[in-house]
Amino acid sequence: MSSLALYRRYRPESFAEVIGQEHVTDPLQQALRNNRVNHAYLFSGPRGCGKTTSARILARCLNCEQGPTPTPCGQCQSCQDLARNGPGSIDVIEIDAASHGGVDDARDLREKAFFGPAHSRYKIYIIDEAHMVSPQGFNALLKVVEEPPEHLKFIFATTEPEKVIGTIRSRTHHYPFRLVPPGTLRDYLGDVCGREGIAVEDGVLPLVVRAGAGSVRDSMSVMDQLLAGAGEDGVTYAMATSLLGYTDGSLLDSVVEAFATGDGAAAFEVVDRVIEGGNDPRRFVTDLLGRLRDLVILAAVPDAADKGLIDAPADVLERMQAQAGTFGAAELSRAADLVNEGLSEMRGAASPRLQLELICARVLLPAAYGDERSVMARLDRIERGVQTSAGGAAGMPPMGYVPGPEAHGGAAQAPAAPVPPGGGPAA
Repeated sequence: MSSLALYRRYRPESFAEVIGQEHVTDPLQQALRNNRVNHAYLFSGPRGCGKTTSARILARCLNCEQGPTPTPCGQCQSCQDLARNGPGSIDVIEIDAASHGGVDDARDLREKAFFGPAHSRYKIYIIDEAHMVSPQGFNALLKVVEEPPEHLKFIFATTEPEKVIGTIRSRTHHYPFRLVPPGTLRDYLGDVCGREGIAVEDGVLPLVVRAGAGSVRDSMSVMDQLLAGAGEDGVTYAMATSLLGYTDGSLLDSVVEAFATGDGAAAFEVVDRVIEGGNDPRRFVTDLLGRLRDLVILAAVPDAADKGLIDAPADVLERMQAQAGTFGAAELSRAADLVNEGLSEMRGAASPRLQLELICARVLLPAAYGDERSVMARLDRIERGVQTSAGGAAGMPPMGYVPGPEAHGGAAQAPAAPVPPGGGPAA
């Protein structure tokens, strides 16, 4: 087994292998087919979404002996030099602007750029983290970027294109990369795990996709860590939740069911299990908010999973559908709002457990608040037959209530007149 990191082992070598960036790769391939290649490109987007990889692929396409071509042959010397594990090419120079972004570095690049390529068709500069080039450095490069010799190409890659000075940006073709959609990323990770020959339990891949937040490289790094620690049973859901710090689904199920039934004892027991189990209360609240979000969507769109609005294993989806049916729409919306507000309050809180308990108390006691969303939540509970009260305990009468004769089988009567402070009858 190779010791290379997973994201390096499976780094794409052609535009066809790049996932989730068809809005960039398709026009680039068409430009190569039409032989209308610009002298400078700007690739921008979030980290780990394929900017530098695409820059290397573009360099491979430009310098292939069959090219410029949208599909490198993979056989010529240039393609082999620029392959995934190749030695690199002297004519394709990668520069990390984070450490080489000064004016002296730019002047040195400018002087060397005018020398022709040693073996290839083009000399190509890939400038990574281009936003780290100083304004003076960009100004030193401006002339050569504006009017380069025929053999010279520039590819700038950056997460912050607005920091690249306008005079440089205006000379480039700008291609904005995006985060990869969860469904696409999940399928890709499943394919990688199949190639690695390691079993992965249902529910693990959605956790990895969530941890990677749309970044292919970050997701691959997380997956690599899980595969490295896999036992004979492969990567289990319990192992993934423990290693990634996510809340076990059973805890979320328990607290959601407690909210639905108004069971305060069950809700605070879950809080105790969260703390005693060593879980981070903030992470628990974040995951609870995510669960409530899924329930809100399921309540509004019953076929949300088929439409790709929710990404969850079949068994978890079945449980969530049942949970969504036990809430009223106003209850769910109010609970999600309160948990979201509580999560904001937990930042910097001295006692996260106390904040978590307060969140549960607010969700469980809609009768204790007089705002519109609490009234609507109470109506939802009344319609479902869940008892609530202004006093806070389920099944207890509200404060100030005096049982009339009807409570003992008699006819209903008007409430007694109030007794004045002197103790005598009212005048």
